[in-house]
Amino acid sequence: MFNIHSNLEVYLQLADPVIITNEDYIVIAVNPAFEKVTGYSKDFAIGKNPNFLRSNLTKKEVYTQLKESLRQNKPWSGVFINKKKAGEIWHSSITITPICIEDEVYYVGIFRELEKLKEGSYVSKEDTRKMKREILKVLAISCEIRDPGIEGHLKRVQELTEELLYFHNERLKLHLSKEYIDNIVNASILHDIGKANIPEGILYKPGPLTKYERMIIETHPLIGVDMLNKITKDIKLDLFQKSFEVAKNVILHHHEKWDGTGYPHKLKGNDIPFEARVVGIVDVYEALTSRRSYKEAWTTDRALSLLKDNNGKHFDPDLVDSFIMMKNNYALKIV
Repeated sequence: MFNIHSNLEVYLQLADPVIITNEDYIVIAVNPAFEKVTGYSKDFAIGKNPNFLRSNLTKKEVYTQLKESLRQNKPWSGVFINKKKAGEIWHSSITITPICIEDEVYYVGIFRELEKLKEGSYVSKEDTRKMKREILKVLAISCEIRDPGIEGHLKRVQELTEELLYFHNERLKLHLSKEYIDNIVNASILHDIGKANIPEGILYKPGPLTKYERMIIETHPLIGVDMLNKITKDIKLDLFQKSFEVAKNVILHHHEKWDGTGYPHKLKGNDIPFEARVVGIVDVYEALTSRRSYKEAWTTDRALSLLKDNNGKHFDPDLVDSFIMMKNNYALKIV
């Protein structure tokens, strides 16, 4: 049996589950809330490593980050997917704090059982990211169902957008957040949903468009935003708001041009939202290099040559440079 320093006893009075270990990560105390939530008794837990709680569902990097923080004598907070004695999975937010008493280090872990929160349910960041991506993918495919090759096209646009964003971000040290990058990647597949309301005879016409037909085609960004607004007007979840804002910019502005000659609003340069500039390049490249019933696929070199020729005219010069470097397998020197 381990003796508990009196300074630690106050933690055991908390309403949340508490576990205390010594410097060797051996449990020396748990409180009644811990016993109630986990099903493990104090007598069982004391003297053991806390890994008896593990479910093998928590990612290894979480434990790596935890150990590194404690090694530096810093507190750590995160989410564990643990297993109760009865085998039930439970998600818990935990903060582990090093406490030094008389030259001895103790680790005090305080859990919050996420399933017991008064409102809502817990969804991990990774699950949230996947859910948003899949929902927007279904939306995009549903809006462009007439094109049998649309799923492959959207996948390629999404993959290229993600590749370009990470490359460009690293090359210019933009420090774009992962959430913002994910929102652009998710939104990229919605760029042409407005084409769902364009007549097929115009949309898939093999020859040049007439002036009237061109005017109709150029309404698809406005139609697309209107469609997205109608679909999302009753969705008030914070989870999706930033994604929708980015998606609206991509849909509305991906045909704007750097020199101000694009549509629908003739925006110029940095007035064009960054996400729209990214998807605009990817969309053109993917369209050129893909075979359609009305056209043959361009070679990579020919498509890159067109991007280069339109650098500073149609496209953002920095993004074109990044795209060409990326496609030419340029290795960034990460300092």
